Amino acid sequence: MKHTYVPRRVCSRQINVEIENGIITNCEFIGGCNGNTQGIASLVKGMDAKEAVKKLKGIDCGGRGTSCPDQLAICIEQALNK
Repeated sequence: MKHTYVPRRVCSRQINVEIENGIITNCEFIGGCNGNTQGIASLVKGMDAKEAVKKLKGIDCGGRGTSCPDQLAICIEQALNK
């Protein structure tokens, strides 16, 4: 399943994630800190989606109360609850 999410309060403008049988098969950030978002996307590929949420949820960037990894966790949760 493909899911697109518009993140809030971060530099990234869009997150695209694909999940098959509970495993993240693809992840792409549009915008944001290119090296960091590419790194996050690469690390979650092949990971169990629920485990990725546990690891990423709640990470804060500069006191914003969220971050690109946290927004990815929200994106994954939405995809899983479709």
